[in-house]
Amino acid sequence: MSTYANLPAPSPEAGLSRYLTEIRKFPMLEPEEEYMLAKAWVDHEDKEAAHRLVTSHLRLAAKIAMGYRGYGLPTAEVVSEANVGLMQAVKRFDPEKGFRLATYAMWWIRASIQEYILRSWSLVKMGTTAGQKKLFFNLRKAKNKIGALEEGDLRPEHVEKIATQLNVTEEEVVSMNRRMSGGGDASLNAPLGGSEGEGAAEWQDWLTDEGDHAAEYAEQDEMEGRRELLIEAMAALNERERHILTERRLKDNPVTLEDLSSEYGVSRERIRQIEVRAFEKLQRKMRELAVERGLVRRIN
Repeated sequence: MSTYANLPAPSPEAGLSRYLTEIRKFPMLEPEEEYMLAKAWVDHEDKEAAHRLVTSHLRLAAKIAMGYRGYGLPTAEVVSEANVGLMQAVKRFDPEKGFRLATYAMWWIRASIQEYILRSWSLVKMGTTAGQKKLFFNLRKAKNKIGALEEGDLRPEHVEKIATQLNVTEEEVVSMNRRMSGGGDASLNAPLGGSEGEGAAEWQDWLTDEGDHAAEYAEQDEMEGRRELLIEAMAALNERERHILTERRLKDNPVTLEDLSSEYGVSRERIRQIEVRAFEKLQRKMRELAVERGLVRRIN
């Protein structure tokens, strides 16, 4: 889609405040207008229509991206990845299915961000052990549970509690927390544009303005639908594949390759191969089911 090049692109040099101000200039679309633009793109590949669909949803992409700010990656790059997912959604959106583009786009935006996070483990010097991955994805949740919301280093008692809960060393908790707290990203509660004082606009206020159509995003329905697809798609795997995939990818505390290799009496590499193959099979089955149910169009 050549509209990509015409989008306002977030960059660390330009600053997010400027970017957020720029995308706010693009108006939200009414349902009928969105439908007509989507039809123009689907039927005639109208690039101007596609561009308007994308730009009118940049605020949604930014809002979702801000939810992934705790992974120690540059916020501007996370927003850029969110925009990639948004553009993929516009490219594949079918207005005849009866739901709004925002509802459909949320999955693509999140998927793009999550893939970026996984690709970027090396950028935040992530280890590849199950314990490191578990710590990476669960540290924020663990901090929230014990009320450790302050910036900077954790208190010793919090470090000890999190290390015990996630079965990692205290040194790993301290190190990961510093990585994820670094990067220079401003808080969602930081004043927009650096202005201070009472009444100063904050990013989180800006991202949830009344014209955001937030009630129409139907996030809960989308998640329920995908959960049903996952359960049904799992039936396409054999018992060993289901067990290994569940233990390795669907649990908050993944089982190590070594433990599974001992359980099945095969090498760790063989377990890894089964895991990868099972995941690919699961993805294919979920796509087939989604197409059958009209949740996405088949892409030839």
